Amino acid sequence: MIRLAALLLVSVPAWAQETINIGSKRFTESYILGEILAQTVTAAGEARAVHQQGMGNTAILFAALKSNAIHVYPEYTGTIAFELLGLKRVPELNELNHALAHHGLAAGVPLGFSNTYAFAMPAPHATALGIARVSDLARHADLRLGLSQEFLNRNDGWPALHKAYDLPFAAPRGLDHGLAYEALAAGQIDVIDVYSTDAKIGRYKLKVLADDRGFFPAYDAVLLYRLDLPQRFPSSWQALQKLERRISAEQMITMNGAAELSAVPFSKVAADFLSGSGETRQPAAGHAGRSFVDALFGRDFWRLTLQHCVLVFAALALSVALGIPLGIWADRAEHARHWIVGAVGVLQTVPSLALLAFLIAALDRIGTLPAVIALFLYGLLPIVRNTQAGISGVPRALRESATALGLPAAVRLRLIELPLAAPAILAGVKTSAVINVGTATIAAFIGAGGYGERIVAGLAVNDHTLLLAGAVPAAVMAFLIEWGFAGAERVVVSPGLRRRDNGPG
Repeated sequence: MIRLAALLLVSVPAWAQETINIGSKRFTESYILGEILAQTVTAAGEARAVHQQGMGNTAILFAALKSNAIHVYPEYTGTIAFELLGLKRVPELNELNHALAHHGLAAGVPLGFSNTYAFAMPAPHATALGIARVSDLARHADLRLGLSQEFLNRNDGWPALHKAYDLPFAAPRGLDHGLAYEALAAGQIDVIDVYSTDAKIGRYKLKVLADDRGFFPAYDAVLLYRLDLPQRFPSSWQALQKLERRISAEQMITMNGAAELSAVPFSKVAADFLSGSGETRQPAAGHAGRSFVDALFGRDFWRLTLQHCVLVFAALALSVALGIPLGIWADRAEHARHWIVGAVGVLQTVPSLALLAFLIAALDRIGTLPAVIALFLYGLLPIVRNTQAGISGVPRALRESATALGLPAAVRLRLIELPLAAPAILAGVKTSAVINVGTATIAAFIGAGGYGERIVAGLAVNDHTLLLAGAVPAAVMAFLIEWGFAGAERVVVSPGLRRRDNGPG
């Protein structure tokens, strides 16, 4: 007992520590910088650092920062000026901070490198067509452009570039940044947008087109943080300030290459940089051959499994709690049936990311809550429809017999209708659960964790092993749910009903 008490006393300070939540976007460099920040905060010993990996695009991270869901994340001055503040140019940091102060935010700690946008295409193809500048693209309207989704939609992205260079391309193809290089190498597209610190530019022998009209400004890497961060966590902030001017463009390219070309985990890349052992190491060509088993049962396996289970089963519980009463109401009230079934059907047609974006704005927060609500709404349809269909399928003679015996409606529902409808209701709940397992992977885009973290990270670096390490356990969970509901059916549904549903024999 004394040892246990001593252990608890020692562990109390760790649990009592406040948390600094660090965000990152859904591309390699942001993952690495986020890990560098997290490990720097951890080393300071003042607070517990949590890295919310790959949270999606700029708008989601900006909303998360303003709502205090995260405290700091790596950003670029051009993005802050054009995308977040709607400015026409990139001013000095003090002017940026004057505008950011209205949001309770600030930018600082220049990391030492700039990562601007650029256009690139295979060097032999560019040479053959005589293309060396962005303006040269205007002479080749037949070229196929594949641009990242964020670049296609941001204020300082495709719409403004299209106008500035008077380019003839109407609708470029939207691609995930991590997959664009492979699509280019496969000949599926001709031109992509790149970041100037991308390690794959050299690997794929691309020609970076000159920005001859000076459209792209300098995108200096800085920290975008909440104004109260330095006061709340002075030691952690002091440690973060020591990163100022410490990362050169060459070092950033090397770190990106280690993650993308050698499949070194982001945490290891960050640790090597901070220790000094990885600052000049060049990555080997090709992936390092990390085994699927190692990726599957990595240190984050149980954390991601717990997060995925919370998302799936919390949402399922809410769907059951509302879906079954709605199904009963739809059976009882014929005039409301069309509206109830129609409404839950419409929810299924809303794109998942659009629903998440709406919930983030409505709740003013990211993470588990908006993800669970989204999954809860998606899971209603099969439960409502199966409940309504199951109860309406109860033979009319049985209902009339129960009424003749004087049973109240509530007792009739509990003792006769729901037990007879149980197979259909259980099938609907099972379908909802299986849908939730797959849909829950999108929760990683808003910092809710789960197996989607691996899938998103795998997309960022085009690491098929990491992708499978996220997809396979999700598929196994879906299979286990199917098996579990088969067992539950043997307990909940009477043998006579099971024989009737399964047919004779």
